[in-house]
Amino acid sequence: MGEATSRTAAKSTAGESGSNLAFAAIHKVEADGVHVFYREAGEANAPVVLLLHGFPSSSFMFRELIPRLVGEYRVIAPDLPGFGFTEVPAERKYAYSFDQLAKTIDAFTGALNLSRYAIYIFDYGAPTGLRLAMAHPERVTAIISQNGNAYEEGLGDAWAPIRHYWDSPTAENRAVIAKAILNFEGTKWQYTHGVKNPDSVAPESYTLDAALLERPGNKDVQLDLFLDYASNVKLYPKFQEYFRKSTPPLLAIWGKNDPFFIPPGAEAFRKDIPNAKVQFLDTGHFAIETHGAEIAAAMKEFLSANGIGS
Repeated sequence: MGEATSRTAAKSTAGESGSNLAFAAIHKVEADGVHVFYREAGEANAPVVLLLHGFPSSSFMFRELIPRLVGEYRVIAPDLPGFGFTEVPAERKYAYSFDQLAKTIDAFTGALNLSRYAIYIFDYGAPTGLRLAMAHPERVTAIISQNGNAYEEGLGDAWAPIRHYWDSPTAENRAVIAKAILNFEGTKWQYTHGVKNPDSVAPESYTLDAALLERPGNKDVQLDLFLDYASNVKLYPKFQEYFRKSTPPLLAIWGKNDPFFIPPGAEAFRKDIPNAKVQFLDTGHFAIETHGAEIAAAMKEFLSANGIGS
């Protein structure tokens, strides 16, 4: 499926005093006609953890999580098409839908010969990763859902404008969504809402995301994905059927002040996976920005308890 086109090492710090430093290698690989950018760290024979980011972020959001996991795991974090530094050639005529994102990430795992992996699903990473899990249930060793929803009860009131867009996808409503969300202030709000001390959120995070949103054509990509998000809600019963049939070990660790994916969505996993572990953090949507150490510790304890890694 293609060879890595770059192998530049980039330092990721653990973000706290006294932590070990780790190096995440930066690569690109061709998969599904897309040049997928990804970060990777850890020993080649270690259990794999696949990190799937959400809107409007990229693998950059895992910059402090990766070094905390790298001792026990091989950690791989791709940028989804339309995000970060993944490049989609114009001649690919890519259709930006969640079905297509999942197909590309499926091809990406094939390009890297990943036959078994735990998945960390956040925001858009949830419907992408769960499509992958439904297609290949035998490959998924565990699921960590950090504000990654699969239930109607998990959709907060912040979805109201986008639900209206689903019901009436006019040019006027598309423009309203673009003006309200696809700008610097809208991006910053997603990072800081529900955080006790908003100034504690690194400004590089939302500033990078906002800058990448301004690339020519990218806002149309995002508006297409907003519209297609309705397909994810329609798939919720299928996701839930997968949970009941495959009963993957699942940790739902959520920022409880998230206006998009609210706590009942985390609790709902127990309906289909009775042994699911649910943990809430006093923070917002991008819980990893303020509680990265807690999330890493919970992940390692959870994975170890399920026989994945040490």
